[in-house]
Amino acid sequence: MFQRILAATFIVAIAAALIVAAWPQLFSLEQTAGIAQVVSLRGLAASVAFVAVLGLTLIALLSVRMHRFTASLAVVALAFCALNLVVLATRGFGSPGFETKAEGDVTVLSWNTLGDAPGAATIAELALMNDADVVALPETTRELGFEIAQLMADGNRPMWVHTLAYDEVSKSRSTTILISVDLGEYIIDESSRTTSTLPSLVAVPQNGQGPTLVAVHAVAPIRGEMSNWRSDLEWIAEQCRLSNIILAGDFNSTLDHYAALVDGSDFALGSCTDAASATDNAAIGTWPTQLPSLLGAPIDHVMTSSDWSVTGMRVIESHDGHGSDHRPILATLSPTQ
Repeated sequence: MFQRILAATFIVAIAAALIVAAWPQLFSLEQTAGIAQVVSLRGLAASVAFVAVLGLTLIALLSVRMHRFTASLAVVALAFCALNLVVLATRGFGSPGFETKAEGDVTVLSWNTLGDAPGAATIAELALMNDADVVALPETTRELGFEIAQLMADGNRPMWVHTLAYDEVSKSRSTTILISVDLGEYIIDESSRTTSTLPSLVAVPQNGQGPTLVAVHAVAPIRGEMSNWRSDLEWIAEQCRLSNIILAGDFNSTLDHYAALVDGSDFALGSCTDAASATDNAAIGTWPTQLPSLLGAPIDHVMTSSDWSVTGMRVIESHDGHGSDHRPILATLSPTQ
């Protein structure tokens, strides 16, 4: 009798833990250490759960003594796997189609370069190939930004270059943005701190025309940085409550982390729309490149205020071997008015 009670208690505890891991928003735990990391990797978690289902089912079939216990655990793991797959399917496993770019549309390319790793030629080629108007480059130095701009100018695509660096000790402490001269001249307030540990760069049109552009780099939710990570998400949400704004970069967070920061069910974060979510691409992982995209974490985003609609978005998987641990993302936006 005692063993049965102990087994039942264990199964209930595992089931409760998996419910929290699958939908922590229900308990306002989506930004809690440990849970925040697990929910970022829904595809991987579902895969691990499915392997556990197979193993537990095999044990249940082979062991009479363990049959009921392992079968119950298999059912719990299967339910966890199914719930994650439903969430991922709702967000979209990939729809890379783009509408023809029209006058006034803005194409945004974002790539965390892991400290300039892909090199100027690779980044410039990707930007030119996709006719990018804005290139957001977390972990990219000013020097590489100018090299990319020179190559793009040679390709008849001149760009303004702006960089915000918190220090020169690590390349990860620099964020660079390239903006097409066709969008007009932009100014940067380099004196103000944005996100806490790593810089996010806010570019404002000098003549007051056009969108505010934000190259985002939130700190990762790692030990010692959880408080800074939460404050970074709050800062990004505040930007998302401004009008005529486009944000792109490494948010180090997924749609699951924004439950307490959303202004309504129609939005992803603050009052912003997430380009991946709007185009059924939000289940495609952008980090790390060592994992298949369906098992990775979709932590890189392009987000916009209601002044813009998304006409195409995709996660670029062809550059996984080019040095960065992040995949580039591309989105085309059309003005709603």
